[in-house]
Amino acid sequence: MPIPWPALVASLAAVMALMVGLWLVSLPLRNASIVDIFWGPGFVVAAAAAMAAVGSPWARGWLALALVMIWAARLAIHILLRNRGKGEDFRYRAWREGAGPRFAWVSLFQVFLLQGVLLWVISHPVQAAATRGGGLTWLDAMAVVAWAVGFIFEAVGDQQLVQFKAAPANRGRVLRTGLWAWSRHPNYFGDALQWWAFYLFALGVPGGWVTVYSPILMTILLLRVSGVGLLERKLVETKPGYRAYVRQVSAFIPWFPRRTKA
Repeated sequence: MPIPWPALVASLAAVMALMVGLWLVSLPLRNASIVDIFWGPGFVVAAAAAMAAVGSPWARGWLALALVMIWAARLAIHILLRNRGKGEDFRYRAWREGAGPRFAWVSLFQVFLLQGVLLWVISHPVQAAATRGGGLTWLDAMAVVAWAVGFIFEAVGDQQLVQFKAAPANRGRVLRTGLWAWSRHPNYFGDALQWWAFYLFALGVPGGWVTVYSPILMTILLLRVSGVGLLERKLVETKPGYRAYVRQVSAFIPWFPRRTKA
């Protein structure tokens, strides 16, 4: 394993402490979706705890941590503003209704601790970069470029969607301009690309290549679990023009729109 065991233990303990604390806060609020706001900051906690455990002095680690912090801060603010005043997210609300009085304990394991474990596993490339030595290489330069492209797709895609939804005239319509003309989910594509960038950082340390499960897992989550798959099932049912949009525009990786017969 390219990550020292003290770093792995410290990062896991820090993430679990964060999740248990959030769970305790969620109980009086009756809102388990607060966990979403802290998804990004949780990666900062994991990386910082790993670095502190080994006293990391390496430039690669500080660079990776800085990029994680930028990604996490933007994502947390975006989710906070998006969810403000809306109460608990429909996904958690459905679980709450299904579990009844047991939801308090169910949410601890099914929501908070599960996300904590996923977060900790996905953070391994950043932990590897943060806790192992070695000078910066061309891989680190590629990582910065890939991260920047991903950040632009995620941040700009999110902002374009926020502005589109803010206009009452767009109610029930499909956003098909800007980055959304090239991908049906440019924000999720950008998120995934940033985690492949963090994997490039890990490739710069001995044995870092084994953490490839991290970007693969993040990409699967975005495509099949909490991102594209879940959202598209809802959009096909609620937006009449979405089926035509699906036929013409790439689901994930940006590409030229397809022409269809009228």
